[in-house]
Amino acid sequence: MTDCIFCKIANKEIPSNIVYEDDRFLAFLDIAPANKGHVLVIPKEHHEVYIDLPDEVLKELSLVTKKVCLAMSKSLKNCGYNIFMNNKETAGQIVPHAHFHIIPRFNDDGIKFSYEHKTYSDGEAEQFKEKISKEI
Repeated sequence: MTDCIFCKIANKEIPSNIVYEDDRFLAFLDIAPANKGHVLVIPKEHHEVYIDLPDEVLKELSLVTKKVCLAMSKSLKNCGYNIFMNNKETAGQIVPHAHFHIIPRFNDDGIKFSYEHKTYSDGEAEQFKEKISKEI
């Protein structure tokens, strides 16, 4: 995709701080990190969201993400990390190219991932279970 900023980064049209690269994947520092060392891991091939990723690409992307997490933990001595992917604008995706965020976490770093917990009314969980499970 020619106007995708992550495709341009993968094609070296835009500079980035690359921490890992192979022929199919790239991991680089986020330019607006939640914490210093925040890395984005992308397939070089353009896919917009998680469910668009071919299974083999998803498997390899997961392994690259793990490799970066290990390197991050060894080098930064972080206390933990968050791994996540936003899918579609409603879910917070800014760049429409599938990518995992890896955020190193430190005690008292001030980052809060929180949401308002909801509840199901009587019988509603069963309805959601049926809707989802019948499509699997």
